[in-house]
Amino acid sequence: MKNKYFGTDGIRGTVNQGNITGEKFFKFGLASGTYFKNLKKNKQIAIIAKDTRLSGYTLEPALVSGLASGGMNVLTLGPLPTNGLAMLTKTMRANMGIMITASHNPYHDNGLKLFGPDGLKLSNKIEKKIEKLIDSKTTKQLSNAKVLGRVKRLEDGNDRYIKILKNNFPKNYMLNGIKIVLDCANGASYKAAPKLLKELGAKVFCIGVKPNGLNINDKCGSTFPSKIKSYVKKKKAHVGISFDGDADRIIMCDEKGKIIDGDQIIAMLACRWKSKKILKGGVVGTLMSNYGLEKFLKKKKIKFFRSKVGDKYVKEKMKKLKFNLGGEQSGHIILGKFATTGDGLLVALEVLFSLRKQKKASKLLNVFKPLPQVLENILVKDKEIINRSKCKNAIQRAILMMGKQGRILVRKSGTEPKIRIMAESHNRNLIYKCIKLIRKTLK
Repeated sequence: MKNKYFGTDGIRGTVNQGNITGEKFFKFGLASGTYFKNLKKNKQIAIIAKDTRLSGYTLEPALVSGLASGGMNVLTLGPLPTNGLAMLTKTMRANMGIMITASHNPYHDNGLKLFGPDGLKLSNKIEKKIEKLIDSKTTKQLSNAKVLGRVKRLEDGNDRYIKILKNNFPKNYMLNGIKIVLDCANGASYKAAPKLLKELGAKVFCIGVKPNGLNINDKCGSTFPSKIKSYVKKKKAHVGISFDGDADRIIMCDEKGKIIDGDQIIAMLACRWKSKKILKGGVVGTLMSNYGLEKFLKKKKIKFFRSKVGDKYVKEKMKKLKFNLGGEQSGHIILGKFATTGDGLLVALEVLFSLRKQKKASKLLNVFKPLPQVLENILVKDKEIINRSKCKNAIQRAILMMGKQGRILVRKSGTEPKIRIMAESHNRNLIYKCIKLIRKTLK
């Protein structure tokens, strides 16, 4: 059964519409606080971080009010990458963590991602239990005046996160002599990422580090990689690194200006980890992962499995198979040895660790030849159009047209009002014919 509030990556939508209002966020805080408070009888703590959207100033107080009204003590951290919140939730032994973000979406959207005390995103089962509490009578969850939660601002969240990241690497790990173009998407990593890379000795050219509440992901960040492409060439840098709004994604660029997606980064890490005997089991990708990645890993005798799209599902499959590496083409990459969710900055450090010796990102990161693949996002008023007979017939005709020459995937976005079409084949003309057939029906 479909969730009422939660999508593939938390709750998300347009600010002051539907679920993204102060009234709803009060209920989200109260319901999630009630659920996690009942699991633990000692200190009751929820940690909240956010990205840089202007709407965070209106939604955070409502969320805090809901949590405190249910008897949960709250620590607010301000802007911090999503995995920084997940890491601190675990290390500080909090009941739960909440990230206020709409990730790679534009500024007019917002939402939240919930983490349990283990630093993991919630399972569908737990999400359904919280949804029941959201829709139940508010008065049953309210605490009496004596046991209301207390709220405190924690100013050193980014420093704590940086310290955890550094502890995952050797003490002599330095980046002296490496020139990096860094794009923080005017988002959650604008403090932590430049500070950490500079502390490690890298020469860093920063873009997307001047958030104004409205410019998050605006022609910058991992969804607009052409920005780092031009800056890498201009600054003659060794590598470009681009994050999205909450820094759980990473897209890179080599010294020649070629964009490196998540699949290439995963391939490089899988080979490196296998040679170092760090890799456990194999790699988990998604239905969107390029077939070239699957073929390459098979050649290297590395197991490869696909999950549903969404880093939450990647992590669930990794946990089930006991693998420690997985991710998505979009740049959500989970290093199970170090983290519980995607972390752009952590992945960057792991790649840069190898780049110190190689110095040529073009040799390090162009690992396999991808099968030609085209992704197209179609904006729709109602995502359920995908289930209508006319659309189903068009998709089936496209699949039959593609035959054994490639692969087609059509799905609803879990985070935006879009239908996503992916087609891959050595026959580019066939790719465009199939996409055109489906697009025409959706339009």
